[in-house]
Amino acid sequence: MRPEVDDIIETICLEDPRYQEGAYEFVLESLSFSQKKFHRKRHVTGKELLEGIKELVMRRFGPMGLSVLRYWGIRSTEDFGNIVFNLVEKKVLSKRDEDCLDDFRDVYDFERIFDGVYRNRINKQISRMH
Repeated sequence: MRPEVDDIIETICLEDPRYQEGAYEFVLESLSFSQKKFHRKRHVTGKELLEGIKELVMRRFGPMGLSVLRYWGIRSTEDFGNIVFNLVEKKVLSKRDEDCLDDFRDVYDFERIFDGVYRNRINKQISRMH
């Protein structure tokens, strides 16, 4: 990441200590991932970004995904919206007029997605063993 972006993220974390620096770095990485996933050169919607985040969390952290998110201070999809809009406020990211925090509200349930998916996989594997 560029040093100036690192400095901005550090400043954001001092001003809004709800989220760890790693969460901001992950959102920026997820933005690039989502742009590739949805074949966009620039803008992705909040819902598209959240889909990219979900996929990247599962790929990167597997069954530890929920724990990593909690460590970073992220408890819901709206937290990702707060992070995005903190980055927009500091001009690291830009937004369109139609983009708003509501785009990130209650998009998916973390427990069901990041914990339930792995429990279901384990239960299926166990049932095949019997």
